[in-house]
Amino acid sequence: MAELTPVERIKAASRGLRGSIAESLEDAHTGSLRDDDQQLLRLHGSYQQDDRDVREERRQQKLEPLWRYMVRVRLPGGVATPAQWLALDAIAREKANGSLRLTTRQTFQFHGIGKGDLKPSMQAMNAALMDTIATCGDVNRNVMASSNPIESPAHSEVADWARRLSEHLLPKTRAYYEIWLNGEKLEGTPEHEPVYGTNFLPRKFKAAIALPPSNDVDIYTQDLGFIAIVEDGRLAGFNLTVGGGLGTTHGDAATHPRLANVAGFLAPEHLLAVAEAVVTTQRDYGDRTNRKHARLKYTIEDRGLGWFVGEVEKRAGVKLTPARAFAFDTHGDLFGWRRALDGTWHRTLRIPAGRIADREGLPWLSGLRAIATVHTGDFRCTANQNVTIARVREADKVSIDQLIRHYHLDAAEGSYLARHALACVSMPTCPLGMAEAERYLPALTADVERLLEANGLADEPLSLRITGCPNGCARPYVAEIGLVGKALGRYNLHLGGDAVGSRLNVLYRENIDEATFHSVIGGLFAAWKQERQANERFGDFLWRTKRLPG
Repeated sequence: MAELTPVERIKAASRGLRGSIAESLEDAHTGSLRDDDQQLLRLHGSYQQDDRDVREERRQQKLEPLWRYMVRVRLPGGVATPAQWLALDAIAREKANGSLRLTTRQTFQFHGIGKGDLKPSMQAMNAALMDTIATCGDVNRNVMASSNPIESPAHSEVADWARRLSEHLLPKTRAYYEIWLNGEKLEGTPEHEPVYGTNFLPRKFKAAIALPPSNDVDIYTQDLGFIAIVEDGRLAGFNLTVGGGLGTTHGDAATHPRLANVAGFLAPEHLLAVAEAVVTTQRDYGDRTNRKHARLKYTIEDRGLGWFVGEVEKRAGVKLTPARAFAFDTHGDLFGWRRALDGTWHRTLRIPAGRIADREGLPWLSGLRAIATVHTGDFRCTANQNVTIARVREADKVSIDQLIRHYHLDAAEGSYLARHALACVSMPTCPLGMAEAERYLPALTADVERLLEANGLADEPLSLRITGCPNGCARPYVAEIGLVGKALGRYNLHLGGDAVGSRLNVLYRENIDEATFHSVIGGLFAAWKQERQANERFGDFLWRTKRLPG
């Protein structure tokens, strides 16, 4: 039998994710945690990072790296109250680097928190009825839910199911409360984990609920997904999807992106049982000897979809029926003011790369704080790094619109391309980043806009996504144009995604620089302009004209 990975041994010996995190936090001689605790910290919702912009300078000064912590909030369905927004804003200004970042998993994360501010930050979130449990690491992470179909009567039901699913799949250990909230320590053996067992999952696990016709959560990229089926105006149930995942490794042909399979239909009352069965099946059969082969997608490929579905049905005590008809028409966000069935209003704001900060001429952090002080509805983070000011009363719509304009929160809407482009954080904080992403996005978007305009294609629908490494946090492998970092200033170019996130793109050119990218894309845009069919999307054109390999 192959040997378990070091991470598996750390989890097994952690005493329910406790490790020596509490002791590490008390060590004032370093800004770092002990090596094993850094791994366990992820299941508490935080990653240890250092500022790579100053790494060499500090090395020359014989100083340890500038250790800081990324902290991610658990926010099922992306819904936050104004009071919670204000609490997060305070943490951003007082404990972090002065910014809030909206993630592609429909939540917030902070950067730049020092070790001494970790516990106070967690406690401030708890006081606002939030936590960071299981937002990172080998566990089910923040559960996403469709935020776009705000006019649908099923939207609130879907959001509630996301909350219930998140709560159901939370670890049961009290380690989080003991370490971060000064909770009472339990005597004896750590708590039983009915879903996760001793070692939790072999790798990260992502779940989402989609509500057609919007695929804003990119349901096919999730380990576990539920597609809401609405019939005669009511939620009839869900189509189950399993086995999606985008992470890969450069140069390792055994790793690859994969879209989820639609496995069948289930009634709403069976959702939690089926979800748990999917998770426990992956817990018991996922690869714990090779972390690059440990995602659910590989378990299904190795054992077969039929076997997997049969195992899930056996564990859940539920027989799936044939999947029901559905259709998606987009995987982006809806911008501008939109009225819901209950008469309230919603306005989605474009936040490039999800970064909310106060910059010269663009005081967005202050602006959203001002809105949160008067707003009586809620805020909804989208899966595309934007935020919706939701459930605005008719009487408040004008005043909130004035605040949006005063703080220039509408300044970034721009072209279709700009409104829908995504980027991961990458440099300088992500330790996995090989190339720029978030910081490169404004220039990249402007360059592609110029190429579109030069070819008479301005504001044509087009999806552009960039990540600093092949893990694919910005979901580049389902974009029409996806850039994946290879080294500083160099990227792999992927082309051919579709309008609804139901088709993987393919590797078109490897390890190209900026000039080569401009040349390649400019030439393809020229061909698209000359040879396209009526209203034909770029990705569809590339496949139809056989310009893509495979």
